[in-house]
Order: sequence, then structure tokens, then C-alpha cells
Amino acid sequence: MSRSVKLVCTLGPASADPAVLTGLLEAGADVLRVNLSHGTPEEQAALVAAARHAAASLGAEPAIMADLPGPKIRLGELREGRVTLETGARFLLRPGGAPGDAEGAPTTYPGLGRDLRPGDRVLLADGAVELVVRGSGETVVTEVARGGVVRSGAGLNVPAERLSLPAITERDREALARALDLGVDLVAQSFVREAADVIGLRALMAPRPVPIVAKLETRPAVERIEEILARADAVMVARGDLGVELPMEEIPILQKELLRAARAAGRPAIVATQMLESMIQAPRPTRAEASDVANAVLDGADAILLSAETAIGAYPVGAARAAARIAEVAEERGGAFRAPGPVCTHRDEASAVAHAAAALAEDDPSLVAIACYTESGRTAGLLAAERPRVPVFAFVPDVAVRRSLQVRFGVRPVPAERPADTDAMIALMDRGLRDRGLAREGDAVLMVAAMPAGKASTNMLKVHRLGGPLR
Repeated sequence: MSRSVKLVCTLGPASADPAVLTGLLEAGADVLRVNLSHGTPEEQAALVAAARHAAASLGAEPAIMADLPGPKIRLGELREGRVTLETGARFLLRPGGAPGDAEGAPTTYPGLGRDLRPGDRVLLADGAVELVVRGSGETVVTEVARGGVVRSGAGLNVPAERLSLPAITERDREALARALDLGVDLVAQSFVREAADVIGLRALMAPRPVPIVAKLETRPAVERIEEILARADAVMVARGDLGVELPMEEIPILQKELLRAARAAGRPAIVATQMLESMIQAPRPTRAEASDVANAVLDGADAILLSAETAIGAYPVGAARAAARIAEVAEERGGAFRAPGPVCTHRDEASAVAHAAAALAEDDPSLVAIACYTESGRTAGLLAAERPRVPVFAFVPDVAVRRSLQVRFGVRPVPAERPADTDAMIALMDRGLRDRGLAREGDAVLMVAAMPAGKASTNMLKVHRLGGPLR
């Protein structure tokens, strides 16, 4: 694999066919996302089962990420399925009732009128239409500040700090239970506002915890990024809703700031939304989209995410191939433009060993790879945060841990048995690299692990020549 940045592909009607799923995996998909906001539970279960079957047929182990709905507010049903709102017109947001029209519509949140104040902005359909609140009560009176077409079920965005909606809704609880029953490897939490939201979701997972990806799509989340990074296992820069809540001109710089914060905290970060949007209908991306994907790579993303492009687009496999190619070229030729890493402030043994391994790999061109043995995945995560020049082959006994590492920059998980001692651990990495064709006899690699085998903290760094002595 010449690409270190990982690729997340969203599944949907366009990618439900086994041939398309196989094509996505062959194109380089490392993580397959199932959005639990869409489709029936039966359809979602079928997608997960089909994805697992396609992966097994290829001998692959992609992660399955379930994306929870979150406290998303939507318009209710419109009489004709869609309506055109004219700038300057009055539009009422009602707590329920009959299907809507150009004068007003119901919403899915009965308490909306209690949360809004005159002057608040309300955005519909990812910001395509803008309303301004003129009066609030049981029914919210708004004026259309920017007109356009909205459809039944369109997303309705209001300032997150206003909402009294719980961070974890009943719909989230039901979706989480289904996701855990399906054996997903990652759970993305929508509309996170503070660290307590992540803590609450983790408590609901007991006794079946899986890593949580906190989606950064609200102003409060941006303001509390440090505390969220301390609690989440990963983050997603979800630019769709984030770009609705905050001025769009701030998003490019904010993306860089959030990615820098995530890397300093050692948390993987995914960049999402409209990466190759035109490929929903076109066989090739625009030049601007290619630049967007490349810049996410250069900004320091661990992964890039395709959503509608692979879920409902006309060219799902083509979109995945395009994203992978763009990322590969950005990595190969963009070294001089990459965001610098954080200053080394490692205070524990394991992170210091990971930093030393990356520094050695950078300085010694004869080193072709880093191999690590890890049972929890932590060692591989520490290495990924250092962005080493060479790939990291993580030998991991547990399949769930291997899959969860698929979101980590440059990490290639490899199945492994639990070794009896340190010599057996070095031998299994040596043999595993050679037998799988990941490196050749005589190649120099760095080996990182805990010594003696099974020790909690990583403390071993060994320059090893494959096929040579173990000590």
C-alpha cells in the first residue's frame, strides 16, 4: 500500500450490490460507513452483512462504522414533496400538524419554539435556504432571508447552543443497540457538543464498548475541542453541518486547526463532506475537489470520507478510485507542503519510543517498515500519530482491534497469535512480514513492542534485519 491516509466509503443504495462492494474494497476502502439516519433496520443490517461477505471473499478486514442520527431536526412532510420559498416571504415552523406548503411546515422537534429567539438564523437543506426568526412561541414565525427549494425531511439547522434537545436521543439509543448487535467496529456520534456527550454514549455501550468517533459539527464542539479529544477515540471534521453553523469562509482554516489539535492529542481525524461531490453525477471530479482532497491529506488528516458519492452516486467505485489516487499523489509529491507535526512533549515511555521510531525511520533510508506487536492497538496508534515515513505493520491477535486500526494513518493491521515470550514475538513479526510479502529477507525494519511480551507499556525499540538473529 503506497497510501497512508485511509479511505472511508459510505454505503447505500448505490453500493449495496456485491460487485460494487468488492470494487470499493479493491479501490482501497479501509472503512465502510453505514449511516443509521437512512434506511430501515433491515436494510442497514443487509448492508453490514453484504460488506462483511465481500470483505471475507477478498481476505480483507475493513472496519464497519455506524453513524448515529444524533439530535438532528428536520422538516416534516410537504404537501407536494417540495416547495419553493421566496425571499422576503413569511414561513411558519409548526410543532406538528398537516403537511406543509409555501406558508409553513411541521418540524420533527416540538420544542423548537421554546429554544429560538427573534433574530436567530435557521438554515434549511445544508444552508441552501436561510430563515430569520421574527417571533417565537409554539409556532415559530420566520422571514425568508434567502429563498430556494426545500424538500420533505430537509435538515433544519439552528444554533447548537440554543437547543435543549438531549445529545443522545431515543432514536440514538435504538440505533446504537442495533449497531452493537451487528458487530460494528466504530460508532460515529453526531452533533457532539461537549465531552459529557461522549461519556454518556460510552456508558450506554457497556458491556460492549467500541471506539467512538466524535463528529465535530457544532460551534460548542469547536470551542471545547480539547476536552472532546480527551474523551473520544477519534474525531470527524464534518464540514456539512459545521459549515452551516459557522461562516463558510472560516471552515478551511478551522479544518487545519482541528486536525492539528487531533494530531497533538494522538487522536485520528477524518475529514468529511463534499470531498468529490460532483461525482454523484459525473465520472470525474472537478479540479477544485481534487485540490480539496489533497489539501486534507496535507493538513494532516488520518482519513478522508466519501458520503453521497459512494452511497447514492452514479460512480461509487470511480469516486473511491479517484480519492485514493489523489491521496497517493499528495503523499508522494507533497512532502514539502505537509503541516508540521507537534513539538515533541512526550512524557511517558510508550509515546517516547514511538517518537524515536519515527525519527529513526526518517533519518535512515535503509529502514523499510516499522513492525509492532500490540493487543490493545495503543502502540500502533502512538506510531500513527508520529506520521512515520514508512508503513506501520501492526501485528494484532484480536480481529476487532485490527479493524478499529483501519482508521489510523499508515497502519496496516496483520493477524497474529499471542507469543509466549519476547523472542517468539520478534519471530512472529519477522516471519509475518516475509511470508506475506510485506518485506524481504535482509531488509532492515524497526520493531516496537512491550518487553517482556505482555507488559502493559511499550518499551522496546529494535533495529532488526529480517531473517537474522532474534537478539
